[in-house]
Amino acid sequence: MNELLWTGAARFSTIGMFILLLGAFLELARTLLLPIVSAAVISLMLGPLASYATARRIPAWVFATAVLLLLIGALNITIVLMSAPIVEWVGKTPDIAASFGEKLHFLDRFLGALRDLQDAVSGQGGGNDLRIELSSFVQTLISLLTPAIGELVVFSAALFFFLLGRNDIRRHLVLFFESRQARIAALRTLNEAERELTDYVVTVSTINIAIGLLTALGAYLIGLPSPVTWGALAFGLNYIPYIGPAIMIVILFMVGLVVFPSLGHATIAPILFVAMTTGEGHFVTPSLIGKRLTLSPLLVFLALAFWTWLWGPIGAFLATPLLIVGTVVVKHTLPADEIDLPS
Repeated sequence: MNELLWTGAARFSTIGMFILLLGAFLELARTLLLPIVSAAVISLMLGPLASYATARRIPAWVFATAVLLLLIGALNITIVLMSAPIVEWVGKTPDIAASFGEKLHFLDRFLGALRDLQDAVSGQGGGNDLRIELSSFVQTLISLLTPAIGELVVFSAALFFFLLGRNDIRRHLVLFFESRQARIAALRTLNEAERELTDYVVTVSTINIAIGLLTALGAYLIGLPSPVTWGALAFGLNYIPYIGPAIMIVILFMVGLVVFPSLGHATIAPILFVAMTTGEGHFVTPSLIGKRLTLSPLLVFLALAFWTWLWGPIGAFLATPLLIVGTVVVKHTLPADEIDLPS
């Protein structure tokens, strides 16, 4: 009994240390791993399309180059759609602050109490004005953009070479196993992972396009400025479960506070967006994806929390695809034992 107990404790400790070391490695190597893992996941999503191109005798370098050009074009379109409204709203910062203060005046007493409590704890008096130094803002912006540009270069190169050498990578992964049965299982795992990810991204993209179009139309009918921008933002944020729609709701509410004269009018767009995403999450997505791609909401939430904590917004985007890949691998590695039920 004691021997079994100590054996179990040793195994548990070994697994725990491995998980902790793996988490530390993923955090320390984030700058390198994040773009490479992103490129690997997207190359898996494009696997069936790459197979179709190969069957039509399209060279792999042509397909990889076309994919990169399409991604660069989509990035440029996103920047164009978002840059003009952002510049315009940044220029209106004083007016926006005054509008917030006017419409949220009922929170003055609560905010004043919090300010007094903060002053009492810190031992400092009030009257400190909030000032934003342009130099510090520029330095912060540069510090954020510099690693992002480097990661974008690594991602582009990794995606190109993943697509270029897709067949060789698959061949080496399969030949890594010795027995014929293991090789067949590895090939089935790769094929199913590609198929599941492709089905997921096609279905979710179709839904997100509809969400973006409806958001843009609703913003136009309600009277929000730059409706195309809000539609594009809703399309992109809806790829991130839970967090993306929540961010979009806050953005629509903040924009409504600035544009509309009353607080009630400002809540129209967020309420409509909540109703739309609730219907999409409970009815549209389950009916389109079906039972084959249905994932446990708890697993989705835990994966989202973990990868967002570890790798930020890109990790939130990768959470569900990585969960799908992990589910497929576990399914083929640890098949469920069949249970003979009594007749």
